[in-house]
Amino acid sequence: MATFAEQIGAKIRMYRIEKNLTQEQLAESIGMAATYLGQIERGEKNTKLNTIEKIAYALDMSVYDLFLNEQEAHLQKKKWVWESLVLLLKSDEQTQRKAYRLLHALIEPDESEQN
Repeated sequence: MATFAEQIGAKIRMYRIEKNLTQEQLAESIGMAATYLGQIERGEKNTKLNTIEKIAYALDMSVYDLFLNEQEAHLQKKKWVWESLVLLLKSDEQTQRKAYRLLHALIEPDESEQN
């Protein structure tokens, strides 16, 4: 099971990616080194609550939203979905894209196969 720091870090990464921000862009917006932000996202660093507050604000969300999210709560009820998401977020971008293409092909086969 992921540690609390890993869970929060994965959520930060998920919301950062959702906002189309790089680690460098987010880190710069809050006056932090991108390497330190990367360590937070990977759950390698425990950070102060005021840093979490700065990150949440930069992502246009409250700290409460970062800690508790209804969609996320729904995903966490399906443990395999949540763990898959966390696993993907820990992977490099190339691996994430491969996993997406594979999942997409499984769920939405080519139209040529349907005809």
